Amino acid sequence: MAEKPLGHRAYGSIPHLPNSRMGPGDHACSPGQARIATGKARDKHDFVTVTEKLDGSSVAITKLNGEIIPLTRAGYRATDSPYEQHHLFHDWVMANLNRFDSLLEDGQRVCGEWLAQAHGTRYSLAGREPWVMFDLFLDAHQREATWEARYLADKYGFATPHLLAEEPISVEEAMSRLGEFGFYGATDPVEGVVYRVERDGKCDYLAKYVKPTKVDGSYLESQTGEGPVWNWRPDA
Repeated sequence: MAEKPLGHRAYGSIPHLPNSRMGPGDHACSPGQARIATGKARDKHDFVTVTEKLDGSSVAITKLNGEIIPLTRAGYRATDSPYEQHHLFHDWVMANLNRFDSLLEDGQRVCGEWLAQAHGTRYSLAGREPWVMFDLFLDAHQREATWEARYLADKYGFATPHLLAEEPISVEEAMSRLGEFGFYGATDPVEGVVYRVERDGKCDYLAKYVKPTKVDGSYLESQTGEGPVWNWRPDA
């Protein structure tokens, strides 16, 4: 049986804000957390950012004992996945090995959205990378601060989700700023936004809003009964 190199999942689930569309197994953030993210910070020690939520496969890259290892969200090696999209992800990481090796210290991992295969949103990725970095973990659980992570992403040429706000704003305002198609080449209406609340420079919690009209995995083979829909392939 395949093993998890980290011994745990590579990325957890983000709780939902009020009125966000929730699927099986999803959970909501607390009312107090929602008020801070979308209404008013507790004090000067809170820092809130709001970014576009991208729709692909959540994946990660870790460095363990000097080895760069592409992972699925569940924490398995991408090469152990039964899905072609994760094998393409592994190959893409290997093609960009030096960038990830420079970005990561041993024991760290970087997480992002792999957009090669359309899940519920199609993207036109001409001139864009198929992977977008949204989190950097310094160890098993501690996230790097927003602006340090974005600085490192920019330094090594990785895309990050579009920043919509650096303060608490309502979901309605966030979705208005996002617009129908967002900022990363979506050709279908985008699904939502992610709020990140940091306190004294450390991540306190995340919360997300997904439009009620969102249909999960509408382009996946399990839903269509047909072949995969590709936003990107190395041979395209």
